[in-house]
Amino acid sequence: MKVLVSDSLSEEGVAKLEEHFDVEVSTGLSEDELVEKIGDFDALVIRSGTQVTARVIEAADKLKIVGRAGVGVDNIDIPAATEKGIIVVNAPEGNMLSAAEHTIAMMLSMARNIPQATASLKAGKWERKKFLGVEVNGKTLGVIGLGRIGAEVAKRAQGLEMNILAYDPFVNEDRAKELGVELASVKDIAKRADFITVHTPLTKETRNILDTEEFDLMKPTARVINCARGGIINEDALGKALKDNKIAGAAIDVFTNEPPVNCSFVGLENAVVTPHLGASTEEAQVNVAVSVAEEVISVLNGGPARSTINIPSIKPEIMSTIRPYLELAETLGSAVSQLMDGNYEKVEIAYKGDVAGKDTRHLTLAALKGVLKTIMGASVNYVNAPSIAKSRDIEVVESKSERVEEYTSSVTIKLSKDSISKSITGTVVEDDLRIIMIDGQRVDLAPSGYMIVSNHINRPNVIGPCCMILGDHEINISGMQVGRVQICGKTIMALNVDSEVSEDILEQIRHVDGIIDAKLVSL
Repeated sequence: MKVLVSDSLSEEGVAKLEEHFDVEVSTGLSEDELVEKIGDFDALVIRSGTQVTARVIEAADKLKIVGRAGVGVDNIDIPAATEKGIIVVNAPEGNMLSAAEHTIAMMLSMARNIPQATASLKAGKWERKKFLGVEVNGKTLGVIGLGRIGAEVAKRAQGLEMNILAYDPFVNEDRAKELGVELASVKDIAKRADFITVHTPLTKETRNILDTEEFDLMKPTARVINCARGGIINEDALGKALKDNKIAGAAIDVFTNEPPVNCSFVGLENAVVTPHLGASTEEAQVNVAVSVAEEVISVLNGGPARSTINIPSIKPEIMSTIRPYLELAETLGSAVSQLMDGNYEKVEIAYKGDVAGKDTRHLTLAALKGVLKTIMGASVNYVNAPSIAKSRDIEVVESKSERVEEYTSSVTIKLSKDSISKSITGTVVEDDLRIIMIDGQRVDLAPSGYMIVSNHINRPNVIGPCCMILGDHEINISGMQVGRVQICGKTIMALNVDSEVSEDILEQIRHVDGIIDAKLVSL
């Protein structure tokens, strides 16, 4: 079998592949060149440089696996790969320690002005008083995102005798106690922390999680760190906070655009910046290369993949019957997670009718992936979703009933914590996905890219003003469903819209008399 390595990969990874297969290393290929070449290969190993587009996938007649030596898979057309039965894997843990260590290094460099002092001394100056620093001992570190890397950062900061505040919607008090951290909201961290570091994936919920409002709450001595993803911290707001001395400093390794062009803070003296070096250690590069090589070796030799991003390895005869329900389960999971206020402790997945008689293990994985990816982003896959849920003490319950009601099959996903819950039910009608119930109220809705779901009082002059607000902002409504209850009862309205709706517009809708709440669901 033949393996194409199209980005720079460590020698150890290439050597491991060469023990089993015919390996060609050919970097810097254009899309046309890759399309012409890919048909001869059984596996493709990449980093961030190669774009695995739908055209490339279409030309890949022999390809069985794409391996990404790293975490991010934004440069791979995963739906196209899944449709063609090509497994996509990554290496989510290979650079974990390197990223955690770089975060600590950035924090200490910022606290002691090491880059600025180095530049000054090399310029022939001796400016000891100018570069007065601060100790981290006894200071409070706020960690936003307490996944693998965030937890490693917290552990190392505790070794420096720092106090740890942490925000993570999936971490409960028992897990926080185990890690030795105090749970807090983002705004509470902004008010109390001396140093703040972010370790979340970049999702709709985490984009600009530190923005002007949060910087206004911070101490003038506060310092922020981002070694996770560009865009988690609003770069314009950060630049203004640094220029106006609202905060004391920032240490940034990742940027919205890389390399950063016209970035508002890169040239500021109170900013420490590095060119995305979080995973740039010899050990991390070897780890991710070897990890992906082992995945490729396993799959091409007929074995399983450990870090699958998609799930095309189901037998073709099974896939043909459950494929629509895989998509349905993940879609419902994503939708109900976006509708849920706050975190949750229990995920219940109920199958009814014909689908209950099938092997639903993959459907449950798809549902769980959909639920978790809203907060965790692309790092959630079919393999790690159960372990992520377990690590956050989220109980997962599956139930089946072959009793047929209105539809031959249905899937219901319910999230709950204490007395608060959200549920959504869907079905497949002639391969089309339908949402047929939200919180027990009947609807008939085709899931679309953007949907507004609101709770309101069933009385005149509620729906019309909402539609007028959307019309005033030139947002087209392509579908509408309203639950039926008695007059003045609480019901649901679901609108399919053709474009994203800003938080400001949603807030206008929430202020319509009779509207209880309104949320945007992005699928």
